[in-house]
Amino acid sequence: MPSEAKKDFNAMLADSRGMPRIQAVTDPKTAARYGGTQMLLAPPRAYDEVMKRIPEGKLLTLPELREYLARVHGADFTDPMTAGIFVQIAAWASEQREGSPTPWWRVLKAGGELNPKFPGGAEAQKAKLEAEGHTVLQKGRTALKYYVKDYESCLFTPTV
Repeated sequence: MPSEAKKDFNAMLADSRGMPRIQAVTDPKTAARYGGTQMLLAPPRAYDEVMKRIPEGKLLTLPELREYLARVHGADFTDPMTAGIFVQIAAWASEQREGSPTPWWRVLKAGGELNPKFPGGAEAQKAKLEAEGHTVLQKGRTALKYYVKDYESCLFTPTV
C-alpha cells in the first residue's frame, strides 16, 4: 500500500493516547452483542506485546486476543474497531523497524481467516504461515479469502 510507506507506525505504536482505559457502554444492543457494558480501549503497544509472545507454529485469532486483553484489564470486552486498527499498526511497525520483530502473520481474523490489511496482504501472510508449516486454503472465486486449515489445533493461549 503506497500510503503506508509515508507513515511512522512505530510512533503510532508508542502513542498510548491515554489508554488503557475502560469506557462504559450505554447502548443496550452493543452491550448485548459484546456481553457487557465495560469496554476496554487498549493501546497499540498492548496488542504488540501479546503478539510478540506467539511462538512459531502457534496462532492467535483477533477475537481471542481481544478477549485476553479485556480479561487482563477487568473489562467485559475490547473495542473491536480500535483492536483491528492497532493490530495492523503493530504489524506495519514491525516491518518498519530493525530487530525486535512482531510475528504479526500468526494473528488471524475470526474463523482462521488471513488479514488482507497486513503488510503485503493476505499473500504475504500466507507465505509466512506456510513457511512455518501451516496449510492455507483459498475460498471464493472472485473475492478470494484465505484460511488456515485446522487453525484451532494450533491456537496459542496467552497467560498473564
